[in-house]
Amino acid sequence: QNPKTYTIVKQLLAEGNAGELQKYFGSRMEFGTAGLRAAMGAGISHMNDLTIIQTTQGFSRYLEKNFSDLKKRGVVIGFDARAHLSSGGSSKRFARLAANTFISQGVPVYLFSDIIPTPFVPYTVTHLKLCAGIMITASHNPKQDNGYKVYWENGAQIISPHDKGISQAIEENQEPWPQAWDDKLIDSSPLLHDPYAMVNKEYFKDIQKQCFYRNINKETNLKFVHTSVHGVGHKFVQLAFKAFDLSPPFAVPEQKDPDPDFPTVKYPNPEEGKGVLTLSFALAEKDGARIILANDPDADRLAVAEKQESGEWKVFSGNELGALLGWWIFTCWKNNNRDNRAIKDIYMLSSTVSSKILRAIALKEGFHFEETLTGFKWMGNRAKQLMDQGKAVLFAFEEAIGYMCCPAVLDKDGVSAAVITAEMASFLATRNLSLSQQLKAVYDEYGFHITKASYFICHDPKVIQQLFDNLRNFDGKNTYPKSCGRFKVSGIRDLTTGYDSSQPDQKAILPTSKSSQMITFTFANGGVATMRTSGTEPKIKYYSELCAPPGNSDVEQLKKELDELVNALEKHFFQPEKNKLQRKTE
Repeated sequence: QNPKTYTIVKQLLAEGNAGELQKYFGSRMEFGTAGLRAAMGAGISHMNDLTIIQTTQGFSRYLEKNFSDLKKRGVVIGFDARAHLSSGGSSKRFARLAANTFISQGVPVYLFSDIIPTPFVPYTVTHLKLCAGIMITASHNPKQDNGYKVYWENGAQIISPHDKGISQAIEENQEPWPQAWDDKLIDSSPLLHDPYAMVNKEYFKDIQKQCFYRNINKETNLKFVHTSVHGVGHKFVQLAFKAFDLSPPFAVPEQKDPDPDFPTVKYPNPEEGKGVLTLSFALAEKDGARIILANDPDADRLAVAEKQESGEWKVFSGNELGALLGWWIFTCWKNNNRDNRAIKDIYMLSSTVSSKILRAIALKEGFHFEETLTGFKWMGNRAKQLMDQGKAVLFAFEEAIGYMCCPAVLDKDGVSAAVITAEMASFLATRNLSLSQQLKAVYDEYGFHITKASYFICHDPKVIQQLFDNLRNFDGKNTYPKSCGRFKVSGIRDLTTGYDSSQPDQKAILPTSKSSQMITFTFANGGVATMRTSGTEPKIKYYSELCAPPGNSDVEQLKKELDELVNALEKHFFQPEKNKLQRKTE
């Protein structure tokens, strides 16, 4: 019943445009553990009023099956600032339609009345002990996209088999229910609640448990620039700085207000490096700020840049910031816990494609480190399991600039990460240390961990399948490569098939998934490289790392060795020319 998508389809029918209609109606968006992520537009392959109604009808039926007290506890729904004029879709509209679906079934809905950062949804699930949470966002995807992200009652993103169960329930509930389109009904419903004011108070109270140097924060001369890249982060990072008694960061004026067109950037993704930070660099130079904090549009990720002595700007990789935050959060914990026995219950987590620096710190300091599969859904669920066993999970991170610094949110959170980074930088400044100098100190103490990651774009699933099949049948059937250029392969773990050459029974310990490609190669020189497909973008990604024991300080030699390994990986395993892969361009 959306007049805009209706008109688009009628127009295509009138033109007899079978090709476009096939694109719109050929296949339904797949509901996976990341929920939905697709362009806004007409048809069942896109995000629109109808597909949101269908998805929520399926999800609500699935929740009814799993929770006898759903009508007592309810769900939370949040949204970002995305909007798509030509199809009439917007995050707010989708959130209201989803709320209407639940309310029509007698389920209480905590619908945020305004835009929020994604981490506020898992926070609310935990804080109010709700059955589930939905966030309408496409994070840092291009402007035409939107998404539907789902959290379970434990406050973490869903993992299998929930995705399959929800997907099946969507298939069974495609006919819109009687009042599905009439979202005005919710405004007068006693089942509608607005958690905005409460969460804004409680969240900032909870993250203050991570504030250890209030006096330094009050006095610091360090200046910060913050950009929310046309997303939701501005107001919330300002409030976080206030909660920590830090002077507010300078906000990039052209980017501080939400704008669904993201007019100043090619991609609204701070992970893409310096291009997204051009305006931040200019403001920092003007106002004499040394550190830049950049959130992605839904404020669950954080990029950090620091001005070096040379006048150049260094943008920290996700692994480098993970090393700094891991060191900082453990150091703060240690300074506040004099009882040495408590360390046996301390944990840190990172994903299998992220740097193993936390493992090195854990080995030396005596706490536990665990690796999980890629994605915060795994770290959030594992953290909750550990917390339920009485353990403390101090920190979790992944290289895609995602950090969980605060146990109140079991997902990545760019707001708390921004303010904790600011406190760390302010503390280091009192010791005349920059973030870069402290990073070197961490590597000196725990061993250098040099990482390099990138991706190729490939829109053809057949080519991707062929590329991974070739790696599994490299020298004849069922044989993996024994070398990559001059680098000898010493171990292989394939989490698509479940093979792991390092295990006695050759079976991988981490869960396997046939629906995504992921192979990790260990090399005789101590290097590790993982190749995997992305769940939300048409990319084949790779991650590589060389770890040296403490005391090996020839960093340039390590970097050169890793560069050569990556070049060999691209040439022999990706074969970009043969497979017509498009390189990541700066």
